[in-house]
Amino acid sequence: MPDFQFRCITHPIHLKGLCFMIARLCALLLAMGTMTASHATATAQDQTAPEPQVMLLGTYHLASSNRDLINLPVEDVLVPERQQEIERLVDGLARWQPTRVAIEWERSDQAGLDRRYADYLAGDLDVSANERDQIAFRLARKLGFTKIYALDWNGQAPGDPAEYDFIDWAERNGQSDRFDAFVTNGQAQADQTASAMSAQTVGEWYYDLNGPAARLRQHEPYFEMAAIGSNDDNPGAAWVGTWYARNLRIFNNLRETLGPGERVFVLYGAGHVYLLEQFLRESGAAASVDPRPYIQRQ
Repeated sequence: MPDFQFRCITHPIHLKGLCFMIARLCALLLAMGTMTASHATATAQDQTAPEPQVMLLGTYHLASSNRDLINLPVEDVLVPERQQEIERLVDGLARWQPTRVAIEWERSDQAGLDRRYADYLAGDLDVSANERDQIAFRLARKLGFTKIYALDWNGQAPGDPAEYDFIDWAERNGQSDRFDAFVTNGQAQADQTASAMSAQTVGEWYYDLNGPAARLRQHEPYFEMAAIGSNDDNPGAAWVGTWYARNLRIFNNLRETLGPGERVFVLYGAGHVYLLEQFLRESGAAASVDPRPYIQRQ
């Protein structure tokens, strides 16, 4: 130990200061011990409360809105045969006994969702093929719910929109062929999936879409988008960064619906579900429930 430390301790003024510091340290340690005991008690109490659970059901856009780069052409689900299959799908999901239903609807427009669902309950809604009407509304009504929760956020990313425009960058930097091949191959796979779906039930659609491998396949194209750019200017990676940020904001909205013992059913576009499940797992906010055991495939 250096000499000056000895001199400080043996000096009367410093000795008085040292005693004061020791007294404060003892008080701090005592307080920390009390806090630790209180935390242990709170933790024990938390462990007795039922853990919230979330069932994520990834979905196709049943109304075929063609709003994405690659779109799946879905046949008309309003025909009687498909309506019966959707009813069986919803019956199976209801067996999980959710306490809340949440969907891909702009959180800032919760009032609009409230009005639409109220019209649905009253029989005044012109029901569309959209999955929110066909699955989420039907499930919530079956369970006797008067409210459905809006989770989505799809606002403007910060900064100049040009910084995220990987399509324009590809055209200006000789990578149009790469981007076109990405879209062409993806659309071919989507068309192949649509062809296979014509021979399946709606229950089989959702069972196949929500396995771990299928969820990963829905997520993988974002890595190809992120690669469009250069080390100095990478709008692809910037855009995918906003995709992650959007899903984190969706996840934050989901967390607000959670409480002890809540069982929240979430219907969302299939491309989101891989990340939302990852965020659930890594945050420990709730247990993730596999929907497949509750899906009636026939």
